[in-house]
Amino acid sequence: MISIANPLIGEEEKQAVMEVLDSGILAQGPRVKAFEEAFAEMCGAKYAVATSSGTTALHVALLAHDIGPGDEVITSPFTFIASANSVLYTGARPVFVDIDPVSFNLDPAKIEAAITPNTKAIMPVHLFGLPCEMTPILAIAQKHNLVIIEDSAQSHGAAYHGQRVGSFGTGCFSLYPTKNITSAEGGMVTTNSEEIAENCRVIRQHGMRRRYYHDELGFNFRMTDVHAAIGLAQLKKLWPFTEARINNARFLNQHLEGVVTPTVPENSTHVFHQYTIRVPNGRRDEVLAGLQAQGIGCGVYYPVPVHQQRVYTELGYAVSLPEAEQAALEVISLPVHPALSSADLETIVAAVNGLVN
Repeated sequence: MISIANPLIGEEEKQAVMEVLDSGILAQGPRVKAFEEAFAEMCGAKYAVATSSGTTALHVALLAHDIGPGDEVITSPFTFIASANSVLYTGARPVFVDIDPVSFNLDPAKIEAAITPNTKAIMPVHLFGLPCEMTPILAIAQKHNLVIIEDSAQSHGAAYHGQRVGSFGTGCFSLYPTKNITSAEGGMVTTNSEEIAENCRVIRQHGMRRRYYHDELGFNFRMTDVHAAIGLAQLKKLWPFTEARINNARFLNQHLEGVVTPTVPENSTHVFHQYTIRVPNGRRDEVLAGLQAQGIGCGVYYPVPVHQQRVYTELGYAVSLPEAEQAALEVISLPVHPALSSADLETIVAAVNGLVN
């Protein structure tokens, strides 16, 4: 079996955890602070605030920008549901804009038509590890005085024109086990604003600026030192992991036939959280079943766009977003993780080519 994801946990992570356990400081402590500083440096941001998950990172970031009831946040329908749900958690309303069919990311040309007097923010999702086209998105945000909340959950280390994602606006990362690096579970908010960073710290810790003095409604969204210790060890491996993903994707691009392979713009560094192909002509499910029968782990990310999920249709969402809807019928993500061997890659290529040709 070739797995679609394979978290690489080594002796460094195990030793780091044992050091935390031996220290007796298990909750949010010095390892969290060190992880935040190292993560901010990786992103090219001034500040980073660790949270308990990627979803809570999004929730905290939105609240830190005072987004709430009556506000609208423009985002993608082709993403994990947490992107949109985090907007609902604040009492605001997600507004979906269709994707570009090549990048699978939010189509900048369609954003302005969705802006209303209630629009407060744009949440571009750097899907599968490919940065969104940030130049036009930033221009639109500046023109309309909108906040940028980057959903960078799948794009650790990705860059657009040499600038790392998570540094264009307020970045939100996931550290779930299947991500490019993991802390077992966790999230991170990145920002260049001292005010937003402080807001995030207060919100994640019960609204406290001073211990046991609660100035506002907050949450328990903290990261433990155990998780941060794993994350610190993983962060040191991010670049070799990323190089392996890029090399694996390059091999697949060069050898796959009969499918639409990922395109990487010259201005972007794609870090391939997922390697996602399109299988046209209504054959996706046939190819998916064939790969699974041959022991090749693969998945459909995502089979139902967010605006068509039951929870959203029951909220009255009835918009048509044809590019996202078509992508959901054609995409398959293949293994691309750093643990793949040359033989694994050749097996994947042979299986796909045999099924589509």
